[in-house]
Amino acid sequence: MKIIFAANFSQTSNEWLDALRNAMPECEIIAWDESTPRTDAEIAVVWSPSPSLLVREPNIRALFNMGAGVDALLSLPGLSDKVSIYRLEDAGMSAQMAEYVVYYLVRASRGFDHFERAQQQEKWDKTPDIQRDQWPVGVMGLGLMGAKVAEVIASLDYPVAGWSNTQKNIPGVESFAGVGQLKQFLQRSRVLVNILPLTSETSGILNFENMSLLISGAYIINVGRGGHLVEDDLIRLLEVGHVSGATLDVFRQEPLPQGHQFWSHPKINITPHIAAATLLNQTTQQLSNKIRDFVHGKHVTGQVRHGRGY
Repeated sequence: MKIIFAANFSQTSNEWLDALRNAMPECEIIAWDESTPRTDAEIAVVWSPSPSLLVREPNIRALFNMGAGVDALLSLPGLSDKVSIYRLEDAGMSAQMAEYVVYYLVRASRGFDHFERAQQQEKWDKTPDIQRDQWPVGVMGLGLMGAKVAEVIASLDYPVAGWSNTQKNIPGVESFAGVGQLKQFLQRSRVLVNILPLTSETSGILNFENMSLLISGAYIINVGRGGHLVEDDLIRLLEVGHVSGATLDVFRQEPLPQGHQFWSHPKINITPHIAAATLLNQTTQQLSNKIRDFVHGKHVTGQVRHGRGY
């Protein structure tokens, strides 16, 4: 069986190709780019593939994404309901995401950036002890990664709530669901962690109106997608002090362009979309299992509903 490998990270393509070929020796794994002749393959393993992929390979029946976010796939020319899309499920990403969020939550709530500045000035400058009840955390998106993040934060005794389409039962986490409970969720949150999928409903959800509902002195952590955040609205709220700071891992344009206002803003931390990396061994094992299930007509987990967007 032929399987296309079409991933937009050429610097590590050979490593991924070797791993996939070792995991599926019975298959022919084809490194695909714009110059590749038509293969007539029915399966593709992808990450941000070329927009021409499905146009040039009309026989593809299934796309297996090397990550959890599938917004880039849903806009591919030639995509139809006949093409199944499967997303990566965890594969070591949820623990990384929890580490990332906790790191920046603790930096904000315990004032570690203050101590770094004090060290540079050779000052022995203490701050008041943390009062966790003054740092209620709201997690937007309670899928596999969001649920893990919320659980870990709750284990550190922060007040935690989650917001999602439907009610969730996560120990130590208050659940809010649907548009009708969004305002209430935001009003009880000081730290807002966004791990939502990007859909037509969630695009621009981190806007002036919603972020203004947060408790004064709010802190934003965006590890969802850049399209969730209205950038100028964040700057306005930082300028008036309603938002005290932000950590951003994802952006509307990546890489973030030189000269962008975020780079030099003293209240914004930037990381280059690394909150939860796709791990080689765990990912290739999961992908190979999913592909074999698909080929043999078995149920494959992680299927994306086209209309829903995740």
